[in-house]
Amino acid sequence: MMNLTPSLQDCELLDQQDPLRPLREQFDLPPGVIYLDGNSLGVLPKTAPARVAHAVTHEWGTDLIKSWNTAGWFTLPQRVGDKIARVIGAQPGEVVAADSTSINLFKVLAAALHIAKADHPHKTKIISERSNFPTDLYIAEALCKERGYTLQLVEAHEIAAALQADVAVLMLTHVNYRTGAMHDMQALTAQAHAQGTLTVWDLAHSAGAVPVNLNGSGADFAVGCGYKYLNGGPGAPAFVWVHPQHTDRFWQPLAGWWGHAAPFAFTPDYQPAKGITRYQCGTQPILSLTALDCGLDAFLSAEALGGMAALRQKSLALTGLFMQLVRTRLHGHGFGIATPAEEALRGSQVSLTRAEGAYAIVQALIARGVIGDFRAGDGGLHADILRFGFTPLYIGYADVWHAAEHLCQVMQSGEWLGTRFAQKNAVT
Repeated sequence: MMNLTPSLQDCELLDQQDPLRPLREQFDLPPGVIYLDGNSLGVLPKTAPARVAHAVTHEWGTDLIKSWNTAGWFTLPQRVGDKIARVIGAQPGEVVAADSTSINLFKVLAAALHIAKADHPHKTKIISERSNFPTDLYIAEALCKERGYTLQLVEAHEIAAALQADVAVLMLTHVNYRTGAMHDMQALTAQAHAQGTLTVWDLAHSAGAVPVNLNGSGADFAVGCGYKYLNGGPGAPAFVWVHPQHTDRFWQPLAGWWGHAAPFAFTPDYQPAKGITRYQCGTQPILSLTALDCGLDAFLSAEALGGMAALRQKSLALTGLFMQLVRTRLHGHGFGIATPAEEALRGSQVSLTRAEGAYAIVQALIARGVIGDFRAGDGGLHADILRFGFTPLYIGYADVWHAAEHLCQVMQSGEWLGTRFAQKNAVT
């Protein structure tokens, strides 16, 4: 950045020079809002309301069941999956958009354990990070109880040492949901494979935020979320990717009719489809897939402007700017920064820590139109966190400056001490 404490004018100049700035016009951003929560729920693509309305009123309302054929509903999970593949370093036909992240994780982790059991029956452990997203740990815990495996949780710096000969699967979230710290996927996958261990990656906080190269890294399985950086809308379908060498080795455990080789043959026995299609289960949510399809179009537009590499460069600049402003303008207000300063180690969010008042401070910011979110400390091992996501598709440098300015004002005025900001909502 051009000086120790960038000014608003500095940031406005960066916005004027930003080649990705036109992408912002593809999204419907509420006036007066600085939206720094795209790591939890992405914003509305402008094309989505009309496209979904057409699917409701014409495809469903007029054409009814014909639309499975005439509107291509039946192949929509694969077509949306092919768009996601372009964002995560996969090939066409390797990704399917379906179900939720939790359900997809159950599918791939179960399949990975099947393969591990067949190839290395002596392996008895799943390794994961202690601060992994809880649903991932719950799914792993349930499968371990069902199949006689042990789930071993370690700190991030202990992962490499934990990869011993008895580990069947290494299951990690690429970017940590609390801190924004990012694992080296290629290096950890190589270390796991050296021990005969399979890898399962959760890309919920990676897809659309940082460059991912599943094929290039040699990963085995991956799942991810459609409603965060991919802007698919609340509850949007997730996605699943399986390395081609594994897809046809075993059934995934939820052997539903959409994963059948010939669903409309209606045979009483299950015959799995070839490739990633078998990772579908039941009938998929067409209206939600339609909205997700709109969210992905922005990434196709970004390809002409440098694609994920350009988005990553801007993301690092935005997060770096925010951390710089926090260090220089909020010194003495009790904030720490949990997100790594080193660019290679951070995703597209900045997580601030504070010993007290983190929730109230976030609520005071939201009341001002600066939307982030709060994550509680986990059993005293980590402090409470104020999370701010920086989505380079629609966040600008001046947005970052104004967000820091609002945070300064909230702290200097003591505004966050108001009793209304301490009242916890169901969703934080």
